[in-house]
Amino acid sequence: MYRPMRLLAVLAVVAGACPCPVRAAGPVKPNIVYILADDLGYGDVGCYNPASKIPTPNIDQLARDGVRFTDAHAPSSVCTPTRYALHTGRYAWRTRLQRNVIGPFSEPLIAGKQLTVAGLLREQGYATACIGKWHLGWGWPRPGADGKRDFTKAIPDGPTARGFDLYFGTDVPNYPPYCFLENDRTVGVPSGAAPVGRDAFNIPGPMVPGWKLVDVLPGLEKRAVGYIEQAAKGGKPFFLYLPLTSPHYPVVPAAAFKGTSKAGDYGDFVAQTDHVVGRVLDALERSGVAGNTLVVLTSDNGPEVSGEVSPGVYDRLKEFGHASTGALRGAKRDAWEGGHRVPFVARWPGKIPAGTSCDETVCHVDLMATLAALLGVKLPADAGVDSVNILPALLGEKRTAPLREATVHHSGRGTFAVRRGDWVLVLAPTGDDNGKHGEPPWFQKDRGYAPHAEAGELYNLAADPAQKKNLYAAEPARVKELAALMERYVAQGRSTPGPKQANDVDVIWDRRGK
Repeated sequence: MYRPMRLLAVLAVVAGACPCPVRAAGPVKPNIVYILADDLGYGDVGCYNPASKIPTPNIDQLARDGVRFTDAHAPSSVCTPTRYALHTGRYAWRTRLQRNVIGPFSEPLIAGKQLTVAGLLREQGYATACIGKWHLGWGWPRPGADGKRDFTKAIPDGPTARGFDLYFGTDVPNYPPYCFLENDRTVGVPSGAAPVGRDAFNIPGPMVPGWKLVDVLPGLEKRAVGYIEQAAKGGKPFFLYLPLTSPHYPVVPAAAFKGTSKAGDYGDFVAQTDHVVGRVLDALERSGVAGNTLVVLTSDNGPEVSGEVSPGVYDRLKEFGHASTGALRGAKRDAWEGGHRVPFVARWPGKIPAGTSCDETVCHVDLMATLAALLGVKLPADAGVDSVNILPALLGEKRTAPLREATVHHSGRGTFAVRRGDWVLVLAPTGDDNGKHGEPPWFQKDRGYAPHAEAGELYNLAADPAQKKNLYAAEPARVKELAALMERYVAQGRSTPGPKQANDVDVIWDRRGK
């Protein structure tokens, strides 16, 4: 399932807590760098889209040095649930978060007792660091009688309480508090008010004096490079989870990157994102650890539509001729492929065959099982319940069957889709979640999309990767089979072999019209 190619590869993630796994003897322990871009589309990088209007030389080189996956998926088409699944090996729709993302000052989504990737790695002797966007909740201080929160005290239940030794970043770049956070405290005291309505601030809340959104990504870059240089001397393998804030809103490319693409400010911000990737790779080389480091680069979901980001994915195609989703249908939030099929490249010199591509269906939720297999660790029965070991695909080993029985996709509004082999069933009348901000009529006409009146959608992605021909009515037996599989995954509390587990809440998975 591997074939030579000339393209992409970048980074690898995770987070942590407690239940202790069983350790096998003598595992290989590479350093791990997991770079998670934010809202980066399948067609935004050159190694996935030769017609891209955005220069991405560092990501493209990473692909040439490693493997580029063509059928990799975020667990959700929006941010928070993807991050939850990545860290825990469990789909987020098994939690209280049944749709959308968590808002400003939300409580933690990952339970304190939940084993995380970072916790697993720390148990195996790794130094663990998270630098970037968290968006999984904290134990934020409550507002006082004056409506203000006390940011002079420690903030519990953040990344350092979920398996990470060190944290530096922002909760969400366009959420308050507008400041960096380091470990369990704010850097400075957010005592002023954000200037909503200017400088890309769109949500009110406290801000440290002089906070500038354009400085966030460079701040993360500087701290990530410094961490690598320090960790390389530390005598322990290290895990750096680097969830970038770009190219998510606010789209604020630094002055040095203005005009470097042919896709407007968004393209320039993607170019700056690629530059950060290059700086991280340079730091690994300079520190002498590149040869023993597994690097993964991917995205948390598909690209944004017009709204906060302007122009969004469809308007950007019309204005600049740049297709952020390539030939895929859908965008961020959608259950269609463009909402969750994302770039995924990986490099591990001497282990991952260079210059290859892989068409295995994989998902970010697979990180936990993959790293457990790499380290020779047996996971507890209640850990990584939706996670599959994709190490054979990463290493280019011959395989006689798909690694995943099936993959569950989840949209912004809570629509489910289930994929097995070439077939994907959308368990709702449409895969669209963007409404009036979704596919414009000119785009539907150009791509050949026509309305239908079916209760759900069924596509054969091998024959119809652009999802133009709905086969829901023509294939009732396949619809029934896939729906039964989805029902089993919900009822069992897991989608992998093992003892039955409990979901945190009742899950409504079937939203088909009757």
